[in-house]
Amino acid sequence: MIDLSLISSSFQVKKKSTGFTLIEVMLAMAVFAIAGVALLTTADNHFRNMSHLESKMLANWIASNQLVEATLDNTWPPKNNKKGKVELAGKEWFWLQKVTKTTDKNMRSVVIEVRDSENRTLAISSLMTYLSKRDL
Repeated sequence: MIDLSLISSSFQVKKKSTGFTLIEVMLAMAVFAIAGVALLTTADNHFRNMSHLESKMLANWIASNQLVEATLDNTWPPKNNKKGKVELAGKEWFWLQKVTKTTDKNMRSVVIEVRDSENRTLAISSLMTYLSKRDL
């Protein structure tokens, strides 16, 4: 007689899984999608900050140059609300010179404000110095 247990054991179907289930694949895709969105958001913020820092740096250079010009100018008192525009890095910048009196009649404070648009209310950069009257 033939032992049926030997035959049935050789024909058993093995149910061992070799792949991922649909739920596992969807969960992995969700995790990677969230990570991708976070990475894109971080890159976008980095780009915006770099652009802002570049604008601020260029505006500071322009303000510094205008303060040097005001220092070298021999007219007294310096002109108030003097305006101008400068091209730097392929872009037009607008500056405004504000002069205010100090407690010393021979001294004035000079503030240079730089904007990237003539109609913009807030300055990108603002630098200040003090000028004294020169005896020539």
